[in-house]
Amino acid sequence: MNYKNLEVWRKSMKVALLIHTSFKGCKDYGFKDQITRSATSIPSNIAEGEERETVKESVRFLYIAKGSAGELYTQILLAKEFGYLSGEQYELLQQSTLQVSRMLAGLIKSRVYTVK
Repeated sequence: MNYKNLEVWRKSMKVALLIHTSFKGCKDYGFKDQITRSATSIPSNIAEGEERETVKESVRFLYIAKGSAGELYTQILLAKEFGYLSGEQYELLQQSTLQVSRMLAGLIKSRVYTVK
């Protein structure tokens, strides 16, 4: 399957771009590195799993991407507490990340049933 056709991949790319834009000027370099790496991990793992071309491998990498979405969500919460995000930025990033996580869960579920 061409991962570029997956809506979850496209949405996760947008989240990664939003994270990079939101933290471009952040001087907390350790935190900035961690949050941008978790954000880029989501679409990267979706793509890697799809390139493996088996359902089993795809599902494995979708689970990894979902784990990265959980990590990113936590870092977004921390960023708000640290004062790195405005309320508006926080809401957008939080909702977008939750949406991607839910979409990943649905895709995993559909793929797992395909395998059985």
